[in-house]
Amino acid sequence: MGANRLPPPGAPRPRVLLVDDEEMIRITIEQTLDLAGIEVESFGDAESALAALERGHPGVVVSDVRLPGRDGLRFLADVRRLDPELPVVLITGHGDIAMAVLAIREGAYDFIEKPFVNDAFVEVVRRALEKRALVMENRRLRTALDRGDAIAHHLVGQSAAMRRLREDVAALASTGADILVLGETGAGKEQVARALHEGGNRRDRPFVAVNCGAIPESMFESEMFGHEAGAFTGAGKRRIGKIEHASGGTLFLDEVESMPLAMQVKLLRVLQDRRIERLGSNTPVPVDLRIVAATKENLGTLAESGQFRKDLWFRLDVVKLALPPLRERREDIPQLFELFLVQAAVKYQRPVVDVPPSLRRALMLADWPGNVRELKNAAERHMLGFLAPDLAGRTGPGLNVLLDRVERLIIEDALRESGQRISAAALALDIPRKTLSDRMKRLGLTATD
Repeated sequence: MGANRLPPPGAPRPRVLLVDDEEMIRITIEQTLDLAGIEVESFGDAESALAALERGHPGVVVSDVRLPGRDGLRFLADVRRLDPELPVVLITGHGDIAMAVLAIREGAYDFIEKPFVNDAFVEVVRRALEKRALVMENRRLRTALDRGDAIAHHLVGQSAAMRRLREDVAALASTGADILVLGETGAGKEQVARALHEGGNRRDRPFVAVNCGAIPESMFESEMFGHEAGAFTGAGKRRIGKIEHASGGTLFLDEVESMPLAMQVKLLRVLQDRRIERLGSNTPVPVDLRIVAATKENLGTLAESGQFRKDLWFRLDVVKLALPPLRERREDIPQLFELFLVQAAVKYQRPVVDVPPSLRRALMLADWPGNVRELKNAAERHMLGFLAPDLAGRTGPGLNVLLDRVERLIIEDALRESGQRISAAALALDIPRKTLSDRMKRLGLTATD
């Protein structure tokens, strides 16, 4: 994300709040920032600036260290009490360096020594604005759930695929329909399930996530259906199972393809009757729940080979939501990486680190076989200073390779939209069919017609 990223519609524009008691210096800085396209609001003393400053200030503070009344250090302390994540850049004279170093220890973002080079000063301000924009975006995402915007909170990205997914989730969230989520490992299938739950009318009831591949087969029935006291050796008291606990809310079955065949029969009965029986009991217990199942496999293929029950597959395969892998929505990578950086900064109590252009380029070019989960881990490693050299130091391929990759992504997206029909894809791309066929042949792409 660059410092010139536009804020969301209706959000206040980022700006610099400038504090300096010397009018000529204020005018000079205002002109410097204005030429750089950065808005400025200036004050002659800390008291006036504080009166105008709010916790949600979208920009940053630039202040001289030596001010009448409150000096720069007291002003810094006041700003940090108001908003600890608001960057403060200090302007210092040569004799104030020791004070500036102390201010950095107290939480200042950076300091610039007079007389400063305009380009260097503007670069520091831009980096501070970028950091502030990340913080504000993370706050927006955190509060989205409180505002009921749970779908945007969980499904981040501006690619066409993610926009469509958010629309589909919004249409399905309050229907109560059981959903099958398809996607590779680490793509974020649980986030889709949580968006369905929290974006619908079951948001105030339990969301129960079960990894079907992580429960030993001998314990599966007890875990899912619960048991009565004395149902088996060691069952000293009644236990409510996952399905019953999810009643009123959502049951998320991750890696549903790993569910034992014997349990698939019982799950099918739950889907049909919405009743369960605890182990050791003959009394049916009604359950009101939505089931969201997720898989990385083709359940139809597994059903044909006898590894998954056909009748359960038919019952689950009513409404499908496909979550594309990260390599098919590369335009979402910078936003996701920056979001994960902010989350890591909060987690580890560290300032947000910069994302240099070389790293941003490497992130966009990486294959990400582990998808969003792998990208999040990379963001945490970058925050801690342990990003792998193949990302941190990558120079990347040449321009022709990059252009081929971009062209491939555009054509693949057009083919998916057209149902793998070349003629329809060529029409959508506004190029002759033969031109598209030739480019597909060069890129090693195939389609149905």
